[in-house]
Amino acid sequence: MSPTDVARLGATGLRTHPLRVFLSALGIAIGIAAMLSVVGISTSSRAELDRTLDRLGTNLLTAAPGETRTGQQAVLPAESVAMVARIRPVESVSAIAAIDRSVYRNDHVPAGQTGSIAVFAARSDLLGTVGGTVHAGSWFTAATAAFPTVVLGTTAARRLDVPGVGYRVWLGGEWFVVVGILAPVPLAEELDSAALVGWPAAQRYLDFDGRPTRIYVRAVQSQVAAVRSVLGRTANPPAPNEVAVSRPSDALAARQATSTALNGLLLGLGAVALLVGGVGVANTMVISVLQRRAEVGLRRALGATRRQIRIQFLAESLLLSALGGTGGTLLGIGITALYAYSQGWPTVVPAWGMAGGVAATLLIGAVAGLYPAIRASRLAPTTALAGL
Repeated sequence: MSPTDVARLGATGLRTHPLRVFLSALGIAIGIAAMLSVVGISTSSRAELDRTLDRLGTNLLTAAPGETRTGQQAVLPAESVAMVARIRPVESVSAIAAIDRSVYRNDHVPAGQTGSIAVFAARSDLLGTVGGTVHAGSWFTAATAAFPTVVLGTTAARRLDVPGVGYRVWLGGEWFVVVGILAPVPLAEELDSAALVGWPAAQRYLDFDGRPTRIYVRAVQSQVAAVRSVLGRTANPPAPNEVAVSRPSDALAARQATSTALNGLLLGLGAVALLVGGVGVANTMVISVLQRRAEVGLRRALGATRRQIRIQFLAESLLLSALGGTGGTLLGIGITALYAYSQGWPTVVPAWGMAGGVAATLLIGAVAGLYPAIRASRLAPTTALAGL
């Protein structure tokens, strides 16, 4: 028989039991869709991370106080920002400072209900250094930074139930006017749940001593490692070992890497679903052999060889698996596209994942159909026709 005849004969066998074929193909499709959607969502997430890092840059470093030799909290000198700015490959530098104050929606909120909102003094050049943007209102200007005004992070604004600018909040025993609300800042997530006060205003109204608690440094991309190596001793020359230096983009990449274990678990579940689908295919083919004994006997009596019988049932199994694999691939692409669209990510489904999914279904189809095909080919014509 030609390949066309084999395909036609295999399709004819499947059309005789459409519901059983659909359910068996569905098992294969669910497994392939699960595996492909996991790969696609993971790849799309990685593409979004790469796009974010391309936009924000990977040349941002931070320096923060560590611990002293006695285990106490260290501090940075008030001049540390100016000293770091003198490092030649540094493009920009800014800082924030934690202030021991709380912010409330109004002066009637109990003192203990802080909403876990930190209060920071912020330099006017902070937003440009960390790559942040303002969602509503404006950032500090030379004028507003010296007066009781505040810029809220996106999470802080939600917790304080502040819908926009112009509202007042109770901060450190003073009324501060909200002049801006930030959009999420991926490389400085501590700002999302913070209330930011201008550096001069913090010194004037909140008894701020001028010592930064986190310095943000943008360095020339090719010199990031060199700047990182000298950042600690520049920020605090007397005690460089008391300065903790980090790279926020590394933290983002590490967080992405932590999803690998979960992806592995989901891929394992997809593989189990695929195995169950393969068992369903095998079951369908075995039952098909039992129900079509007379047909097999008649074909053998008319001259069909054992090889042709094996090819017929193997072709049915492969077609059944290919049907499930194609449907599962399309379903997996659809799930990936839908989830990526809901998250605002680019949709990326690797070609190797689609090709691997189809190849896996064909392999499962061949394995699942091998035994029923061999069993059908071994039926003697007289035995198979005995029930007629």
